[in-house]
Amino acid sequence: MFDVIVIGGGPAGLSAALCLGRTHRSTLVLDTDEGRNAPAQNVHNFFTQDGTPPTEVRRIGAEQLGHYPSVRLQVAEVSGVERDGAEAFAVTLADGQVEHGRRLLLATGLADDLPAIDGIAPLWGRSAFHCPYCHGYEVSGHPIAVLGGTPDRVRLAVHLSRFTDDIVLCTDGPVEWPAPITGALEKAGVEVRTERVTAVRADGPELRAIQFETGPELERSAMFIKTVLRQRSPIAAQLGCAIFPDDAVEVNEFGQTSVPGVYAAGDMARRPTVPMPVSAVVVAAASGTIAAGIIDQDLLSADFDLPNPFANARS
Repeated sequence: MFDVIVIGGGPAGLSAALCLGRTHRSTLVLDTDEGRNAPAQNVHNFFTQDGTPPTEVRRIGAEQLGHYPSVRLQVAEVSGVERDGAEAFAVTLADGQVEHGRRLLLATGLADDLPAIDGIAPLWGRSAFHCPYCHGYEVSGHPIAVLGGTPDRVRLAVHLSRFTDDIVLCTDGPVEWPAPITGALEKAGVEVRTERVTAVRADGPELRAIQFETGPELERSAMFIKTVLRQRSPIAAQLGCAIFPDDAVEVNEFGQTSVPGVYAAGDMARRPTVPMPVSAVVVAAASGTIAAGIIDQDLLSADFDLPNPFANARS
């Protein structure tokens, strides 16, 4: 019986395991070694790790966990989770092995479904991006496109005008905007193309141009797209955790889900006051540390029959 089973070995899961290992909690980390940011060349906005490849961040994290004998890392796929009595969980692996844990931390992350544009998949994380904080600086001064005509896409295009003076908003169809939006685009110097986007022209992972149903192609070296987010794993839903319409798992500020004993961290979860999942690596790592500390205190209360200061933290 482990104190904690962590499902997911990305920044949130590894950070949680580090905290748990340092408090001598027996911890099992289960991971399929398929990180969301694997296509990206580098991690950014992570203090002391800015520019480090994602695989290297994971390697360093796993290596450092090796110093803590109470933590075990295992490459394995989880096929199911169920209650094991009132105070524990049984986690079944794809090979039939069953592991037992007193608390469960989900850190399985999100997956990105890309827009249905011919040729875009090889560009993902290399010249087709979703986050200006993760990748905007690296394309500063280059010709950039933003795909989509919704208000959030307009906002992103205006935002990126600080990074380059050559930016085009490709709305992928006719749009009608109120005066404040058109005024913001004009003030930022953002051009607009309203034709339907059909494909991209690329050289390997490097974008060269965007192609439309009509009109000339648009030469670009980077584009920002909006993906559809979905849970990488069905475990949270199977356990009955509350889930928002955007598929993020609902947690409070301590990483507690609606299911007692089940916590969630990283980009798979968000608080009600946060309008969307946050995908920054450093934020995921911080959420894992917070959840791990609360889990440790939860177990401490259970072991010594002490009042739990976090027992009623969920509203």
